[in-house]
Amino acid sequence: MEWQMNLFDDRKISQPLASRLRPETLDEYVGQSHLVGPGRILRTLIERDQISSMIFWGPPGVGKTTLARIIAHETRADFVEFSAVTSGIKEIKDVMNQAESNRRRGIRTILFADEIHRFNKAQQDAFLPFVEKGSIILIGATTENPSFEINSALLSRCKVFILKALEEEDLVRLLQHALRSPKGLGEMEIRIRDDQLGVIARFANGDARTALNTLEMAVQNSPMDEKGSITVTDEMLSECMNRRSLLYDKTGEEHYNLISALHKSMRNSDPDAAVYWMYRMLDGGEDPLYIARRIVRFASEDVGMADSNALAVAVAAYQACHFIGMPECDVHLAHAVVYLAMAPKSNALDVACHEARSDIQASPAEPVPLQIRNAPTGLMKEAGYGKGYIYAHDTVEKITGMQCLPDSLKDRRYYRPTEQGREKLVKERLESILEWKKAHPVPPES
Repeated sequence: MEWQMNLFDDRKISQPLASRLRPETLDEYVGQSHLVGPGRILRTLIERDQISSMIFWGPPGVGKTTLARIIAHETRADFVEFSAVTSGIKEIKDVMNQAESNRRRGIRTILFADEIHRFNKAQQDAFLPFVEKGSIILIGATTENPSFEINSALLSRCKVFILKALEEEDLVRLLQHALRSPKGLGEMEIRIRDDQLGVIARFANGDARTALNTLEMAVQNSPMDEKGSITVTDEMLSECMNRRSLLYDKTGEEHYNLISALHKSMRNSDPDAAVYWMYRMLDGGEDPLYIARRIVRFASEDVGMADSNALAVAVAAYQACHFIGMPECDVHLAHAVVYLAMAPKSNALDVACHEARSDIQASPAEPVPLQIRNAPTGLMKEAGYGKGYIYAHDTVEKITGMQCLPDSLKDRRYYRPTEQGREKLVKERLESILEWKKAHPVPPES
């Protein structure tokens, strides 16, 4: 009997807490009440066994895979789970052919594609004809925006359900269930305070898997007294959470969401928000040099001539990050981020680049005016190269009225300075230059 109990305990310990507690019914499922609450659309479809192809889109640890398995458990259909890593085109077609055979015999097949955004175009295309014929009901789970990661033809045949990060109250309830359930930690005497459960829930940041893994780690590493009771201390809990794992994927949508938040906070002259989003990225493991490169871009794109020193500050921050690295370089990034947030803003340089690019794309081969071409050979001089060129330094004003744009773009303006910061002085100077050139045109024959 003792040998059997030890064997049971070993088998149980070998399986993570999150796996042992995976819900098997909708009543056990935590969160996503907007989809599976009483009377909600997805719950109704499951209860009526009217499932069609669908995509579950949401952050990690919110129950996408669990929900797919509940659907398989509560509907009358074969369930096949696919992996983008191990499933090639041949394996997909073999399963599809078996699903088509099942369809002819009146048996439905649910094909669950976890991390469907990792399936390449050819793999996704292999699903399409069988989804169209109804041979399979495709359920895909993804952390990435389906609009960008899933073929439009396949996406148009699937209903997208958006799963949300779990609320702190949901996670606390899940942790309490783990402490009570025989499948979880219910057979152990564990002393852990409600406020400690709240700390774990906040740390998990909406991710049930992270919450359960953190609880399990804290319990496994906490001392046991002579009566077999385990007490989770604040010190042990802090040690288990010393590497905060925020929702962040350096190659995924959240990566772009956070850098967008940083840019827009600086653009809106909000230094507090800018520092917060910068640190969210660092805390998620982002390369500080990536953030520094984006800051350098911002210095010219959004500040520009309104404060040309912004570019120098941004480049200096990049160099500091390169020399020092994390964690010490965070303050250099903060220096640049706050400087850029507080600097006067002008996008005149960015607008000039966009408008020049548009003209070049419309007429990419405009000839260089003869007067500003080099003439290193006699033949070129005979052809008119350099004829009419005026050396600006030979004039009193250090300006000439010579035309430098192609004839088709004569008098075209790309750079239109604003009155922000020091760019106001630039604007005044440019206006005076343009007025002088207008009053001193160069005759065409010169």
